[in-house]
Amino acid sequence: MEIYFRDPAKEAVWRTIRALNEAWTKGRPDDLADYFHRDMVALTPTDRHRLDGGAACVAAWKRFAETARIARWEERDPVIHLYGEAAVVAYDFAITFDMGGGPIEMNGRDLFFLVRQEGRWWVVADQFSPHPA
Repeated sequence: MEIYFRDPAKEAVWRTIRALNEAWTKGRPDDLADYFHRDMVALTPTDRHRLDGGAACVAAWKRFAETARIARWEERDPVIHLYGEAAVVAYDFAITFDMGGGPIEMNGRDLFFLVRQEGRWWVVADQFSPHPA
C-alpha cells in the first residue's frame, strides 16, 4: 500500500524514509550512507550501547541485512511532524525474515528525527523496537 502526504515537505521526508528502508531491505545497506547523517545516533533493541555516528549506524544495519534474508517489510500508519528544518517521523512496521534457519515475524515501531541541510533530508536519530508483549 502506497502512502502519500498532501504537504510537499512531508512527502519529501516520507520519500527519504521509504528510500532508506528500501535500501537496507533490498540488499543495498551501503546506500544508507546517502541518508544517514555523519553525526547520526541510534538506539536499537539489539545493541547494548547507542550507535554513534553515521558509519556505525550503516555498519549495524549492514550486519543485519547480511545476516537475515528479508522476505517482507511494510511501514504502517506513519505520522510526520515538521519543525522548520527538522522533522519527526513515527510509524509501525512489520517484517518477516529468515535468520538461522527459520522465519521470524516481528511487528514494531520506528521513530526517526531528520534535519534538512543543503536542500535534502538527513536522518540524525533513530530508535526502533518491537511492540511490547
